[in-house]
Amino acid sequence: MTRWLGHDAQIGELIAASAAPRMHHGWIFAGPKGVGKAGLAFDFAKRLLVAGAGQPVPADRLAPDDGEALVRLLAGGAHPDFVRLERLERDSKKGEDAQLARNITVDQVRGLARLLHSAPSMGTRRVILIDSADDLETGAANALLKSLEEPPAGAVFLLVAHRPGRLLPTIRSRCRILRFKPLDDEVMMRALAEALPDLPAGEREKLVASAEGSPGQALASRDLDLPALEASLAIIAEGGRPAEVERARLMSALSSVSARPRLDAFVDLVPRFIARRMRAASGPALGQGIGAFEEAQRLGAGAVTPLQLEPGALVYTLCDTVAGLVRR
Repeated sequence: MTRWLGHDAQIGELIAASAAPRMHHGWIFAGPKGVGKAGLAFDFAKRLLVAGAGQPVPADRLAPDDGEALVRLLAGGAHPDFVRLERLERDSKKGEDAQLARNITVDQVRGLARLLHSAPSMGTRRVILIDSADDLETGAANALLKSLEEPPAGAVFLLVAHRPGRLLPTIRSRCRILRFKPLDDEVMMRALAEALPDLPAGEREKLVASAEGSPGQALASRDLDLPALEASLAIIAEGGRPAEVERARLMSALSSVSARPRLDAFVDLVPRFIARRMRAASGPALGQGIGAFEEAQRLGAGAVTPLQLEPGALVYTLCDTVAGLVRR
């Protein structure tokens, strides 16, 4: 996919910042999931590390050429001055697919000490990319804050955040926020035409209509059959006996280990579904719908853990939140 459709202003801001005598040490790439924030942040990391090593980077492009030796090191995960923090794989039983932990842990953040307390190995920069900062557990967020408060020279923190309002205010206050918006339909069609050139235009239009300006969401919709999940939610929102049957079917379909990617997609889908249902609401109904939306977001923030809700119970509770729209 072309780098990066619909984000020319953000790219220009990053290029200008990297050329300034003093660049801010913390950046939050804030916006909806699936619009390209993490990929763009990684390209910015390439620019910073290559330029920090004294090598030229084109002024009209965010990232150096992929053939650059340092870029190849980054792509292979071998650059000594770069760390990407993301959820790790959990230990799985024999024969089961590996699953990601629900959070980025405090130990992962504390593990940055080696990088931050030593001099850069290949230039003047060290870059930490956190994808996503939404996944930081409480202790990890507090540990990160300490590094943001007293950053070593040359260290740059790039935080990808789908819901920046949920970050610690003290983290937000120490970072420069770069905001991303959903892409318009024309740009979405171009992005999907490049990503899915063999998909008929009519099918791409359907994906665009349901993806809310997010190419990543559109691709996930196709791979995980999100339209079928949304159709199930529509049945549940209407109430009655069919809703109960559909709720039971979803609980069964999304509870297995192999269904985890689709369960994660369902958890992300429910708040969006509620938001769309409430667009025409007003008065008390609007307030109740906002309550349902916030409850769905709260459940999705960390409920699929052994200490809280298991997948079947999570699906049941999310469906009950949608069904509550009828009762209200």
